Parts: sequence; C-alpha cells; structure tokens
Amino acid sequence: MAAACGRLLPRSAAAGLAGVTAAAAQPALPGRCFSSSSCRISSDGKPAKFQPPPKPVIIDRQKQREERRFLSPEFIPPRGRTDPLKFYIERKDMIQRRKVFNIPEFYVGSVLAVTTADPYANEKANRFVGICIQRGGKGLGATFVLRNVIEGQGVEIRYELYSPRVQAIEVLKLEKRLDDNLMYLRDALPEYSTFDVNMKPVSHLDHEEIPVNKLQVRMKPKPWSKRWERPKYDIKGIKFELPEKKMKEAQKWSQPWLEFDMLREYDTSKIEEKIWKEVSEGLKK
Repeated sequence: MAAACGRLLPRSAAAGLAGVTAAAAQPALPGRCFSSSSCRISSDGKPAKFQPPPKPVIIDRQKQREERRFLSPEFIPPRGRTDPLKFYIERKDMIQRRKVFNIPEFYVGSVLAVTTADPYANEKANRFVGICIQRGGKGLGATFVLRNVIEGQGVEIRYELYSPRVQAIEVLKLEKRLDDNLMYLRDALPEYSTFDVNMKPVSHLDHEEIPVNKLQVRMKPKPWSKRWERPKYDIKGIKFELPEKKMKEAQKWSQPWLEFDMLREYDTSKIEEKIWKEVSEGLKK
C-alpha cells in the first residue's frame, strides 16, 4: 500500500497501519456491547426493555408515632365519674406538669430509674432502679411502684407520678409483661427482681411495637402473700409447680358466671378519644 502511494513509510508505521486495516476488516461479534449502561441484551439476543428503578419508600415517623398513641392510664377517670369538674381541672394541671417535666411512656414490667430530691443525701438527690410492678391512682394521685433486690433484701418504693420531688424518670428497658400487676414478684425467687443499679438503657425506636416479655417466674416455697393459683387473680406469668391436688382445689374457687357479666367491663373507648384530643391539643400550646 505504501508503494502504491509513492511513499516509503517506516517499518513501525507500516505495521501499525496494517493492524488498523485488519481490525476494520474483522466483523463485529454479535451480542457484544462495550457499554453496560447503554446496551442490555436479553437471552434471546434482543435488547431488554428499560426498567425504572424502584420508587423510594418515605416513612413518616411522626405519623407512625401518632398512630401508635399512648394515653397514660391516670387520665382515664374511674367508672361512674366520666366527666366531673374535678377530673377536668386535674387534667389541666397534669398537662401543665408534662410541659415542664418529661414523663415517658412506660408499662408494668418496664425497668425504670427514678431520681428524687432527698435533703439527707450527699448530692441532695436519690436515684433508684427497679422494675415497675404496679400502677394505680387517677388524676394527680397517680402512683407507681418500683421493686429491686439490693444485697439480698427486697426494696419497694412507691412514687407519686406528678410529685414535684420527682426530678427525672428514665426508662431503661421498655417492655410489657403477661400480667397487669406484678405484685407476685414478692413471692418469686429474688433473681426475677434483681437489677443492676448501673444498668445501661436499652434502645427502642418510637415507631416500634412494645415488646411483650412472656417470662414465667418460679415461686418460693409456700406460704405466699396471696393464693396466686386461684382463678380470680388470672395470673399468666407464674410457672406453678404445685401438686395436682392443690391446683384442683384452687379451681373450686372459680367464678365462670363473671364471663357473661356485661356490666363488669368498663368501656373507655369513647372517653379515651375525647381525652386524647384534649391532651394532645394542650401539649401543643
């Protein structure tokens, strides 16, 4: 080719030109694409259809928190006193207290750390860690009981939820139990009521469901403070190890007719909706 053009090219240039000519003469391989982003070939040799990427899922944490709302039980008035002036005024005071003091969500079975003012303590404050075994009272008289075993001795403290002496309430472990009252832990083995005073908090997201601890405790030998095996207590969190004869005797105290007593249940769905709106609007002001 160099001789036909009347020029004499160097050997290296002639070799390079020959390589380009050979590459141009070689046919392209079918089904091969050098750009993965612009060419996608399916199994039958045809270009695949364009598939857009999936849409991002936007999770509204605030909406999930509102859907899984929690109304503290002390806001619900007792049966027969659904809308008296006394409870209305108390709710106003409770809302004002919650604006300046954080009262977290907790249940019977949650592990809490409560700091209270104590003039006789070294730092003028006392911190106690324990499991919540009972919640009671209505309105400003709401209370809760914490229990812990310290140096082999069971210690229980009853706190007033809206007391000005309470400086901080910290939830170390948020969970529920099978029963709404854990007073039977007094008669259970100490290991079920023992918690480290330096326990680290267990993280829990606001939109997650509250876990239910299905632990069944083992009891000390009798006598107990109450006959927990009797059906009227309806205890699910105790692993009874009594003789079969004792369990049959306990069933004699059952009251099956209470299951059909329609007036025994206290339906608070309507009043809870009303109080929830009142509390949520009051906290936003």
